Amino acid sequence: MGEFGEKTTTCGTVCLKYLLFTFNCCFWLAGLAVMAVGIWTLALKSDYISLLASGTYLATAYILVVAGAVVMVTGVLGCCATFKERRDLLRLYFTLLLVIFLLEIIAGALAYVYYQQLNAELKENLKDTMTKRYHQLGHEGVTSAVDKLQQEFHCCGSNNSQDWRDSEWIRSGEAGGRVVPDSCCKTVVARCGQRDHASNIYKVERAPLACSCRAAASLSWRRSSRST
Repeated sequence: MGEFGEKTTTCGTVCLKYLLFTFNCCFWLAGLAVMAVGIWTLALKSDYISLLASGTYLATAYILVVAGAVVMVTGVLGCCATFKERRDLLRLYFTLLLVIFLLEIIAGALAYVYYQQLNAELKENLKDTMTKRYHQLGHEGVTSAVDKLQQEFHCCGSNNSQDWRDSEWIRSGEAGGRVVPDSCCKTVVARCGQRDHASNIYKVERAPLACSCRAAASLSWRRSSRST
């Protein structure tokens, strides 16, 4: 009976060890995915972030990269603790798991709040950014972001194409006869922004805040990323 009990315990320990190893592999891959989202944001979505008045969202991308790295390190630590069967490493591992779990709950709540603020900030600031900073010296990043935004989401202006009438760039005469930027055009060619007819540009007159709402949707990955 004693021999059978010893074998059963050994078998259970081995199964538990491999179960923990599998869990830690998945945990490591999850950390890699979070870090990849942060890097992807910095590489491909940083232009849109320049349209926001606050630097909170850019900081969030860096936080995702750091958080992903921490999760990956925790996964490796879990594997080492499992196979070496060291109690001090296991205690540290489970402490880190608890901290990460609590932080995810907090991050999920904050993600919802900041998502609402993101929508409000874009609606309030996008038109002002377009009219005052587009094609202005020192704001090349904003110019690039606005052009990319209008082409990607097939829109023109924050509310509609009429927003560009208030643009400093248009009023100054530097636009060269354009009434909207060339990025408003359905087919972008040089100086195509001189004609603002619906056949030529994305003239969405009945869709309020078209660009800002779509940009908010594009940036809403933060809500899902931080709540996972």
